[in-house]
Amino acid sequence: MTSGNDFDVPPEPMLFSALLRPHHALGRKGFLMLMGFISMVSFGAGMAFLLMGAWPVLGFFGLDLLAIYIAFKVYDRRARATEEITVTPSEIRVRRVSPRGDVVEWAFNPLWVQIDQVCHAEFGIEQLFLVSRGRRVSIARFLGAEEKASFIKALMEALQAAKRGQTYNPVS
Repeated sequence: MTSGNDFDVPPEPMLFSALLRPHHALGRKGFLMLMGFISMVSFGAGMAFLLMGAWPVLGFFGLDLLAIYIAFKVYDRRARATEEITVTPSEIRVRRVSPRGDVVEWAFNPLWVQIDQVCHAEFGIEQLFLVSRGRRVSIARFLGAEEKASFIKALMEALQAAKRGQTYNPVS
């Protein structure tokens, strides 16, 4: 092969890219403030019961505090999950990372992909799916109904651009 036959293939343009994360309501400071408030209320109520002679209630308030702490830690861990969706003229890629760090990827041809949605009359879009050749992958699970509507609009525009194909303009 001669050196004159090498082609510089430019990278494909990115038509759409979205990194989705679950909603995370409390930051570290908010979590510490909430746990401090709950601790004070539990301790105060527990001391009141202790002074009335119902000393076991103090332990149950401690167990309640521990249960709330564990629930928030589980919530915080689940908020580490991500979902990345990218569209190029030749591929749609869905990359899902679980809270543990496990990665699952799907790749679709944009010419064959259809977007399926499950809608509720009162609540709007509940679920979105990419469907192609017998495979059905749920996407945008972290988003609310209004966010899903905006997301699907942008994704549909990117799919239409991918189906039109690339335009080559050697002049520019």
